[in-house]
Order: sequence, then structure tokens, then C-alpha cells
Amino acid sequence: MLLNMLCLSALPATMVFAEKTNKQATTTTKTSQAPVAGSIQKPDLNVLSAVLIEPTTGQVLLSVNADQPLPPASMTKMMTEYIVAEQVKQGKLKWTDKVTVGENAAKTIGSRIFLAQGDVHTVEELYIAMAVGSANDASIALAERVAGSEQEFVKLMNETAKQMGMKTAHFINATGLDKKDMPAKYQPDTDKEDVMSAMDAAILGRRIVLDHQDFAKFTSIQSYKFRERDKTPIINYNWMLEANKNIPNFKAYAYKGLDGLKTGHTQNAGNCFTGTAVRDGMRLISVVMGTDSEAHRFTETRKLLDFGFDHFEIKQVVAGKSKVEGLDTVPVKKGVETSVGVVTDSDVSFIVPKGGEVKGVQFKTQLEPEDKLVAPIKKGTKVGTITYTYKAEGMDQQQTKTVNLVTSEEVEKGSWIRLFFRAIKEMFADLFDSIKNLF
Repeated sequence: MLLNMLCLSALPATMVFAEKTNKQATTTTKTSQAPVAGSIQKPDLNVLSAVLIEPTTGQVLLSVNADQPLPPASMTKMMTEYIVAEQVKQGKLKWTDKVTVGENAAKTIGSRIFLAQGDVHTVEELYIAMAVGSANDASIALAERVAGSEQEFVKLMNETAKQMGMKTAHFINATGLDKKDMPAKYQPDTDKEDVMSAMDAAILGRRIVLDHQDFAKFTSIQSYKFRERDKTPIINYNWMLEANKNIPNFKAYAYKGLDGLKTGHTQNAGNCFTGTAVRDGMRLISVVMGTDSEAHRFTETRKLLDFGFDHFEIKQVVAGKSKVEGLDTVPVKKGVETSVGVVTDSDVSFIVPKGGEVKGVQFKTQLEPEDKLVAPIKKGTKVGTITYTYKAEGMDQQQTKTVNLVTSEEVEKGSWIRLFFRAIKEMFADLFDSIKNLF
């Protein structure tokens, strides 16, 4: 039978509302009902750690022991998924490329699709098996296809984690298996295990949804028949998929707008889940780690997401192509015109408590040196940046967003005769000012 032997995943910034706990990692943490930001109430959570973020702004809406490194189990595969998708995005790999299964993948245990050494499948087929069925063997086969060996791929995983700003994450394999459960021949020479904090998992989830916006093409698949001869399809371990709302066994867990991301389970990790859902144009990412059952990782996720969608919204404070107060134009050298208008290149939005007004937004501009603004200049040329800062009433910390300042029109290069007479005019103006300053 598929996916039923020693399953690794069990079958069916800055604005922080944080709470610390003195409880040990072997117990669950229960959040209090203390009021936050006025009338906003935190949910009661029975987890070791949890975090809730809004990915476009990067704001943290709820945090419970979010920086504590814990075993992530199959949530490790989010990094494998990210790297493989990035390889495809960069043209280094194609979804249709063939992958030959090696010994390491064939001998791995836990959640798997029972690949045999020498089997050949496409990158996409293995990726779906990994994303939907949490298949360890498919994950290893992909890792070896990308980097030549699983341990070379692990180096890439850890390098990518650092680049993303993940502070606690450390990987020893592409699957999330404990070292002792890896094939003996392929166990790394280390006493470390896979670890990742809830915050790091949220950072990784954020990069997935922002950098690979077609992620749900894979993560929202309910079931997938890997081989024609397979008697049963792979069933997605994510019970919360919105598409499950009509499935008898899962409809109690199905959540409106939820389309990813990754479950995890080992004896050491307990049950964990990185989820993401979108409603009314706002996406949230939640992470729960160390729940005491496969069902509770979903019920606790529901509490987190409900908290976010019930109490927060995104509001635009600056529209794209907006003028900046006090900065209508910047000077241009050697152009038909001596200056050009500037506008923002994109909109600016902040997350606020529902119904709240956005007041007191501050900004600071940073312009390119004047000698760089030399005609001809195209419309949309970057001339600097503008950083907006905002602290919502009742929130702990301020939010920041930096966008580019660009030219609102093009400036053609001036003819030599125009520039000649302009230079003479400027020379006499400077001379007159110098004489005037003598008296």
C-alpha cells in the first residue's frame, strides 16, 4: 500500500504580538486570553511553538516561542521544494526532465512511493509525490538530480537558508527524517539533526509564495495516481485544503482559501504544519509545531488563521505612480529639459487592525547623485528610493516599506547649440551672483 509504512507525515517584520513561556520543549504551550491591541484577543493554542505572518509586508501577527529550534519533520521538504522550483525557474531544470532513481532513494523508509533503483520518472512526477504525498524517496531522487548527491544538496539547502535570513535552520537531509532512519550508507558524519524554528518555517513559506506564485499548482492537489498500476492514488496529507470541503473524511477540517503548504510528523517532532490561505486579497502563513496529534495540527492552524483574518486587513497607503510631497522634480544634465518629474514605481500597503485608519505615515527619500542623471533618460528610470514607515495604533512595532523613485517621463538629450547657450547663461548667472555677493 502507498504511504502507510513508518509515515513521516501522518495521514488524514516586525509587528509582533509575542508571548514567551518557561515551559520545557517536552510540553505544549497554551497562549493566554490577555487582550492584545485593544479588543483583539489571542487564541488559546496547544503547541510547542507557532507563528502567523502576512507575507507581502512580512509582518508577524502572532508569535509563540517562534524562535525556538525544533525538529521540523517533513516541513524540511519545503526547502527541497523551493530549490527544485528555483532550478526550474532559472532554466537549470525542466519539469519534463527524466530522473533516474538511485540506491539512496530506493532504500529510504517512511512516507514514500516505493521507488526502485533504476526507475525513471519526470521531475514533475517526483515533485508532486513530494509535495502531495511527502514522499521521502522522491525528495532524495530530486536532490540527487540537482546536486549529484543528497549531501551536496544539503549544502545548498543550508546556504539557501542563510540567504533567506533563517536564523536557526540546519538541515542534514532533504526529507526531515531523523539521522538514524536514513539508509546507513548515506547517513552524514554529524551528530546534528534537522532543526528549524516556526519563524524560520514561516520565512521559508513566505519565500515559496512570493518567489513561486504557482506553488498551489502542486500543493493543492488532493490526490495523485503516481503510476498506472498503482491500485490507490497518493492522498494529500493536508486535510485543510479548501477543495476537501465535500470530502466526508476531511470536510470538518477544510478551510476557506487554504491551498498549502506542508505537513510533518516524526516521533521526535510530533505533528507540525505550515499552512497558507488567502481571503479577500490577503494571504496569511501560519506555522504550528509540536502538536499532540495529526488532527490538532489542523485545529490549531484554524485558530491562528481565524485570528488573522478576523482581526487584520491590508490597506494601501500610497498608490503606484504617486508624486512625493516636496519632491516634484529632480535635476537632469545635458537634457532638452533641465529637470524631470518623479513618482513611486509601486504601491505601498501596510497591515492594520480591521476598521483602523492609517495615520501618521512618515517617509524619507534617498536620491542618486546628480552626476548620474544625464540625458537621454527613459521614462521609468530609477532616480532613488523612498522609505515609508508606519506604526499602527495598538501595534507593537512600526512597519517599513521601501520602493523606487522613477522618472515620470523621458528626457531627450539636448542639442549642442542648446547646451552651449545654456552654459553661457549659467556662467553669466554665476558671475552676477559672485559680483552681488561682494557688496
